[in-house]
Amino acid sequence: MKQQIIIFLLALFLSSTSFSQERFTISGTISDAKNNETLIGVNINFKGTNYFAITNEYGFYSVTLPKGEYEMMISYVSFETIVEKISLNQNIKKNYALKGTDEQLEEVIITEKTKTNTRKPEMSVNKLSIAQIKQMPVVLGEVDIIKSLLLLPGVTNAGEGQSGFNVRGGGADQNLILLDEATIYNSSHLFGFFSVFNPDAIKDLKLYKGGIPARFGGRASSVLDIYQKDGNSKKFSMNGGIGLISSRLLAEGPIVKDKGSFLIGGRGSYAHLFLKLANNDNSAYFYDLNTKLNYKLNKNNNLYLSGYFGRDVFDIAEAFTNTYGNSTLNLRWNHLFSDKLFSNLSMIYSDYYYGLDLDFIGFNWNSGIKNYNLKYDFKYYVNDKFKINYGANAIYYHFNPGEISPLTDDSGINYKKLEQKYAFEPAFYIDTEHKINDKLSVQYGLRYSLFYRLGSSTVNYYENDLPVSYDSELKIYEKATPIRTESLGKNKTIASYDNLEPRFALAYEFSNNKSVKLGYNRMVQYLQLISNTASPTPLDVWTPSDNYIKPQIADQIAVGYFTNLKDDEYSLELESFFKTVKNRLDYIDGADLIANEAIEQVVLNGQMRSYGLEILFRKNTGKLNGWIAYTISKSEQKTPGRFDNEIGINNGNWYKNAYDKTHNLAVTASYKLNPKWSFSGNFSLQTGQPVTYPNGQYVYQGITVPSYGLRNENNLPTYHHLDVSATLTPKRNKGRNWQAEWVFSVYNLYGRKNAASISFSQNLETGQNEAVRLSIFGIVPAVSYNFKF
Repeated sequence: MKQQIIIFLLALFLSSTSFSQERFTISGTISDAKNNETLIGVNINFKGTNYFAITNEYGFYSVTLPKGEYEMMISYVSFETIVEKISLNQNIKKNYALKGTDEQLEEVIITEKTKTNTRKPEMSVNKLSIAQIKQMPVVLGEVDIIKSLLLLPGVTNAGEGQSGFNVRGGGADQNLILLDEATIYNSSHLFGFFSVFNPDAIKDLKLYKGGIPARFGGRASSVLDIYQKDGNSKKFSMNGGIGLISSRLLAEGPIVKDKGSFLIGGRGSYAHLFLKLANNDNSAYFYDLNTKLNYKLNKNNNLYLSGYFGRDVFDIAEAFTNTYGNSTLNLRWNHLFSDKLFSNLSMIYSDYYYGLDLDFIGFNWNSGIKNYNLKYDFKYYVNDKFKINYGANAIYYHFNPGEISPLTDDSGINYKKLEQKYAFEPAFYIDTEHKINDKLSVQYGLRYSLFYRLGSSTVNYYENDLPVSYDSELKIYEKATPIRTESLGKNKTIASYDNLEPRFALAYEFSNNKSVKLGYNRMVQYLQLISNTASPTPLDVWTPSDNYIKPQIADQIAVGYFTNLKDDEYSLELESFFKTVKNRLDYIDGADLIANEAIEQVVLNGQMRSYGLEILFRKNTGKLNGWIAYTISKSEQKTPGRFDNEIGINNGNWYKNAYDKTHNLAVTASYKLNPKWSFSGNFSLQTGQPVTYPNGQYVYQGITVPSYGLRNENNLPTYHHLDVSATLTPKRNKGRNWQAEWVFSVYNLYGRKNAASISFSQNLETGQNEAVRLSIFGIVPAVSYNFKF
């Protein structure tokens, strides 16, 4: 069998290699002529042929063609297209600088970009430009990358003011969020009202919902890959914005002109200052800092140093102070071995901190997670039909589940530090892009991941290896009592896992504008987020897989139809998916999660499944453009009994998980009236969040007590709102560098009172139980002023 597989792979490789024609390579880097910023995803096409290339994350391209004369076309959204005739009779290295067009984004024809989408086997991937995101009206006028993702098919969240996002029915913890390759553990400011990403500092973002390349791993649902700008290496410039509750400022410029640059950007909110003016002692604010340095050592070597630091502070009368946030640092070295072999070596540090000062009780609590990541990636452009990506990475984790410190010696609180946890996760991968013929392209790869849960640690052992016991008379799950414990020393292996993660995608283009695609991927997640809320909170704690908590294993298959219509003015994408997840954690009734040193005593390994249909219809060109996204889907969880005498969770039946949204509709549009005025609008509609309502009540000692049925049998009311914005761009005086715009927006135009939650309580006057709806936003008008010079 192994010999047959080897022969098959060899035949595939040989089919992509031509020995009959002399071939040469053209390669180089494509950047923005204005600031030397490298451009990601630029399309390079050769007129009259099926040859094409796309720049990678560092603006590099390479394509090998038969000897001959070609008309080369380079196109990118909001930039002028370059068309150049080349004579390819030797290897050529050529860099290009694209000039930005004066036309607005919606007026730029993106024909070649949409055509490429039908050719590539890449599917279940959404890309948004920062220009598109900045046009979208959002709450309080603050541009928000995470909120913009919610307008895409298959992406939802738990509702207004909720943090994180959910992809194809998965949890927010199942998303791998990367900023310049560094992991971001909490993507929200102010408990979900804003995202941690400063839009002025972001160059490119891509959301993988499926068909995930083998270089990514560690999460079960999706990958959000975000890259910061490099900085302007031609001249110094600044830009920023002033809003109702926050402002931002970014500066960039050359270190050495055309060789090196810097970027530094900061944001901060100041709504708490208005509270103090009103003699209100409470406050909530955030601040963050983005930095980046890059330097071109020579034509084959580049260095990058990038970082992020952000903090949120929530204070109640100086008696309760909550501080949390992310920090990252990444040093990267790009090296070009040849015109066909590109490499990137990265050393990455990520940290998430959570702190709590309880002055009225007299103690401080802090927890968090740190990781150190070394990764080395290669891309080998074998020829015009065959490319290979391969590499390795190794991550070392340090988990701090919690530490309690007394604020004073006489507080009565004893110092306690929960046992620290450590883990090591190496991985190796290979991924190929293979154009078999003019109509059929495939992408196939394999990731081999390993995971080691390390000491020092105290390990509990239980009777029959069951940390959760079952009372067959009461039919409830309870904590089991350890029969013995064992202390393992530093770096001793407590548990280990290894998994093969195959990836496969196929595209068959049966005409120039129509294709069908098929994709499959397996993802393994070794980290678990301990949380019993529908969306992440700062108090949630990450924990590694061990001998009781198993890694999540997700398998997803998707099939889609893609077409461009009316000379690429419109595009249509249809995708259907089915995803299963093994070892998804479920919690026993009454589980205590905070400061629990034996979390295995309150969790059970269950399973999850989700399936659905996604539709995305875009208008790509003209004064009016935008898209309609609709998803119909189902997301369920099941935790059956471990033995025949156990009922499991929810009687062992499938039930709606917290991320199930049957219907999800999003409409976004922008209209360029004239050079001075442009308008945008979004409409969102989602099925309400699954919840569990009381199904009865009983009276105990004169108190009416509600009783509950099975989990998540009910839903909150349907969630919907309409947002609009208008942008005024004053005419710029000739010879003046200052450019500005005013953005006027209204969030929730018709004042929909969407339910964040519905609680049930007894009315003290009538004695009757009643439902109480909590809504966060009504109509929210906002104005912001943006500038650059």
